[in-house]
Amino acid sequence: MIQRIRYYIFLKDVLKLSVTCFGGPQAHIAHFQKLLVNDRKYLTDNDLNELYALCQVLPGPTSTQTLTAIGYRLGGAGLAYLTLLVWALPAVIIMTAAGLLLTSFEKKQISMEFTRFIQPMAVGFVSYAAYSISIKTVNTKTGLVLMVIAGVASYFIKTPFVFPIILMIAGIVTAFDYKAHPKVEKKKFDVTWSNFLLWAGVLIFAAVLGAITKAQPILLFENFYRNGSLIFGGGQVLTPMLFTEFVQYPKLYHPLSPQEFLSGYALAQSVPGPVFSFSAYIGTLAMRDYGIIGKLLGAIMSSAGIFLPGTFLIFFMIRIWESLKKFRPIRASLEGILAANAGLVAAAAIILFQPLENSLTNFGFTIGTFCLLSFSRMPAWSIIITGLLLGLFIK
Repeated sequence: MIQRIRYYIFLKDVLKLSVTCFGGPQAHIAHFQKLLVNDRKYLTDNDLNELYALCQVLPGPTSTQTLTAIGYRLGGAGLAYLTLLVWALPAVIIMTAAGLLLTSFEKKQISMEFTRFIQPMAVGFVSYAAYSISIKTVNTKTGLVLMVIAGVASYFIKTPFVFPIILMIAGIVTAFDYKAHPKVEKKKFDVTWSNFLLWAGVLIFAAVLGAITKAQPILLFENFYRNGSLIFGGGQVLTPMLFTEFVQYPKLYHPLSPQEFLSGYALAQSVPGPVFSFSAYIGTLAMRDYGIIGKLLGAIMSSAGIFLPGTFLIFFMIRIWESLKKFRPIRASLEGILAANAGLVAAAAIILFQPLENSLTNFGFTIGTFCLLSFSRMPAWSIIITGLLLGLFIK
């Protein structure tokens, strides 16, 4: 009974975090520390920092994986899955509602002109993400070169398949420089493969089932699951991949316009909880031709696809990371992967701005948003709400 009450209290704390955490993983971790470490004492500062560091080097949403890993340590897989659900659900519901509202406006031919300012503001958010990621992760000449090459390659090679290739090559390049990392005594360790096999099995099964059935919900799940298995660096890095697949070259889905994409991305910045909830908005619009049930199914399948791979991988890695990180090539490869991520996000900022009109207004809102994020303490949600209000009242 004591354990059950403890789990209930923990999930209530997770729900509180899900509706109060704004600003991405760096801001989320401060909320986690205050509530889960200082107030509740579920774990120590060192425990939280180690889990956060591990999740930063895994594909998937960093803050979501960190919180899920805490649930796993407290109560095993069952509590971890409940933690994921409680944490992600509020943001997913809000972004699904945004997608439904947008399609309703389009059907009733209601003007979306009031979103015109938050579209260049979204580019400002992506630009700031590229800047902040590069400052934190690109510290060598090799990293700088990889960042530039990754950005140029993703800009000119217009296919979703270029992203995993870029990340893999960048990781291999810096892995050869493993001698720059100090040796650490290695010990033999046993690997429990069940969660890794679960991750790989779902990936293969979804790909095969989608290819056979051509069912839109299955294809959506496979798309987001595949992307969620490749994203290092959070929701900002997901942006260029989704833009390529759902706006530039949507082979299988109802295409999103650049304006719809940017409006949704900007809204995702103003919603508490994980930025990956943007996937629910994309899934809703991609299934707009299938009625209300189809749109809801699209949101569910997209959200499940984007969140599950990171969860499976953290369950796998949390057991072996202490031993694995002692291998120097593994640590060295992270430099290249993170540098390439910065290049992908920088290229995304340019690609996302191109569909917009080259006006002083758009340039001004993009640069102004970047400056507000860089030099003020104004939270992201208040910046977006300000942009929406300006769009409503300025004609």
